[in-house]
Amino acid sequence: MVVDGNSEDDLYMMEMFKEVFADQDPGCYVWQNNYHTWNPTRASSAGSLELDTGDGLWEEDPQRREVEELIQTKRCVCIMQKWGGKREVMYTAFKALGPSVDYIQVCDSDTKLDPLATCELVKVLESNEKYGAVGGDVMILNEKDSYISFMSSLRYWMAFNIERSCQSFFNCVSCISGPLGLYRNDLLQQFLESWYNQKFLGTHCTFGDDRHLTNRMLSMGYATKYTARSKCYTETPAQFLRWLNQQTRWTKSYFREWLFNAMWWHKHHLWMTYESIVAGIFPFFVTATIIKLFWTGSLWDIIWVLCCIQLIGLVKAAYACLLRRSFLMVFMSLYSALYMTSLLPAKYFAIITMNKSSWGTSGRRKIVGNYIPLLPLSVWAAVLLGGLGYTIYRETQQNWRTEKKQEELKFVVFGSIAYICYWSLMVSLYWLVFLRVCRRRSKSYALEV
Repeated sequence: MVVDGNSEDDLYMMEMFKEVFADQDPGCYVWQNNYHTWNPTRASSAGSLELDTGDGLWEEDPQRREVEELIQTKRCVCIMQKWGGKREVMYTAFKALGPSVDYIQVCDSDTKLDPLATCELVKVLESNEKYGAVGGDVMILNEKDSYISFMSSLRYWMAFNIERSCQSFFNCVSCISGPLGLYRNDLLQQFLESWYNQKFLGTHCTFGDDRHLTNRMLSMGYATKYTARSKCYTETPAQFLRWLNQQTRWTKSYFREWLFNAMWWHKHHLWMTYESIVAGIFPFFVTATIIKLFWTGSLWDIIWVLCCIQLIGLVKAAYACLLRRSFLMVFMSLYSALYMTSLLPAKYFAIITMNKSSWGTSGRRKIVGNYIPLLPLSVWAAVLLGGLGYTIYRETQQNWRTEKKQEELKFVVFGSIAYICYWSLMVSLYWLVFLRVCRRRSKSYALEV
């Protein structure tokens, strides 16, 4: 385990590691630097070490050698290093391991692995030498914390068990998720430096590490797979603002990696090209349709489209209920509202600020103070409400006493009633099933390790 930070505030993670692996003779080390912050001039001037070799060359960080030796000789190791971001700590683990192992498994600090998770991943890679990486099923640990975490748990199930299962069928999973993934080490070491030094528009990339790692594997022509037999649990943001920041960050990396991924479509199944194009243009198509509908359509047009969206969502949710054999998947039909009101405008903000990497993530112990992503939501709400108001104004200027308008009025009334009844029913079911039947969230988790 590599801890991103070596200050006193980060020591609790190393202490937890020592406690969990007390019977495994764990190796723990506090590295004052990392692979990319070693400054031999500063170290020499401090008088701590004589590092000049006499020929104008400086030796490597002596602590680096100790870190690599510790990682390659002990089974359970915890390294605390100078803060550098997620990609930096991943690089440390990859670089220190070198060619000493056949496979490298990645997981986040908040991941709870199923006992057979690693075994199932290894089975997939050993089944075919053309498989370069494989990911598992990621489930939500804190799904009962809030409405956001509950909806995220449903969305995760759809994303992994339907979308990535489909991608895996065609050997082109677009992203091996950070909580649970396994890579062939000999291939990973070939693109390790280019992966770490990734730049976009001249700026060093600090997020989207897992997606770019997957893209690098795909660029070599190797297949990426998914297996539902390998499972893990992870936490998801329970607060709306933290969730919105997360989605904005993910969207930035998605569109950035979409451009990189497009260069390797010819190396994989046609499905990869088709899905990438459809998924890439979908938000723009929806935006254009909604704006045109709200500003130039009639009230009945708006109500009709909204009802159709919920009907399609309900059909998908019903299908998911049958596959998962769980009634809870019916609430997946409510995700469309979250997408239309929050995710869609966040995508445009992510595109506009794609090259900005100074914000977007924060520790779980910190209160989210970045309210900037709420701005596009406000603009989007103003556009929709403005369009709706303009449409209502136009409708009031027409003669509703004609036979055609009287017929349309019936559809508007019945459509509105149906739409309101649908949401009333779903909210009532959510309140009954989730808030009353399901146990309320506990203050802490009891995990068996």
